[in-house]
Amino acid sequence: MQLAGKVALITGSGSGIGKAAAQLLGKEGAKIAALGRNEGEVDRTVAEIKSNGGEAMTLIADISQPIMMQQAIQQIADKWGRLDIVFANAGINGVWAPIEELTPEEWDKTINVNLKGTFLTVKYAVPYLKKQGGSVIITSSVNGTRIFSNTGATAYSCSKAAQVAFTKMVALELAEHRIRVNVICPGAIETKIDENTERRNLDKVKEPVEFPEGEIPLTDGEPGTSQQVAQLVLFLASDASSHISGTEIWIDGAQSLLQG
Repeated sequence: MQLAGKVALITGSGSGIGKAAAQLLGKEGAKIAALGRNEGEVDRTVAEIKSNGGEAMTLIADISQPIMMQQAIQQIADKWGRLDIVFANAGINGVWAPIEELTPEEWDKTINVNLKGTFLTVKYAVPYLKKQGGSVIITSSVNGTRIFSNTGATAYSCSKAAQVAFTKMVALELAEHRIRVNVICPGAIETKIDENTERRNLDKVKEPVEFPEGEIPLTDGEPGTSQQVAQLVLFLASDASSHISGTEIWIDGAQSLLQG
C-alpha cells in the first residue's frame, strides 16, 4: 500500500490510461477522485475501485472550463480534506489535417482541452498540494516531443510540446512547497483515443517513413498497454520518485527514437 492515506485526482479516468491508473493507485491505498465527462464510464471506474475495497468518488467536469474544475477540486477538499496526487491525464487527439484545412475552431478546441485543461487542473489543485507537498503527473505524448512525422497532427503536437514546457516551469515554481511535477510521454498505447481522432486529407501532405520491422522496436510493433503506463504513474506518484521533478519520461518501447 504505497499510497495509503493519500488522495489522488485523476482526469480522464473513465477509460484507457486514466482508468488503469485510477485502479492501480486505488489498489495501492489512495482515495481516488475519478474525473471525466462520461458519467457512466467514470461511475464504472469508481464501482470497480470500491469492489476491490478501495475508496473513490465520481466527478463530472470539462477540464477546459474553469468554474467546473474549481468546483470539482472543491468537492475533493470537502470530502477528504486534502489532495496529494494529481494525474492530469485527460486530453483529445482532435483533428489531424493539412495546415490550410485545419480550422481556427478545431485548433482552439485541441489547445483548450489539452493545454488549458492541464493548466486549470493544476492551478486549482495547487493550494491543496501546498499544504503537505505532493506529486503532479501530466500526460503528454511522443508527438511534439520526439516525433514530428505524424503530418497533420499540428495542433495536437503543439499542445503536447507545451505541456512539457509547462511541467518544467511549474516544477521549479513549486519545488519549495515539496511538490514534484513530471510529465509522461506515451507512444502507441492500447486506448480509445484514436476513436475520437478525425483525420482529413493527409495522404497528399504526409512524408513517407519506412520501418523495416514495425514501428515499436522493443515489442516488434505491438503497442504498449494502459496498465504499463499506470505502473509509471504509480512510480511518479509514490515516494520512490521523491527526488524527481521537472522531468519528461517517454514510455514507448523506443518508438519515438525510430520514428521521430
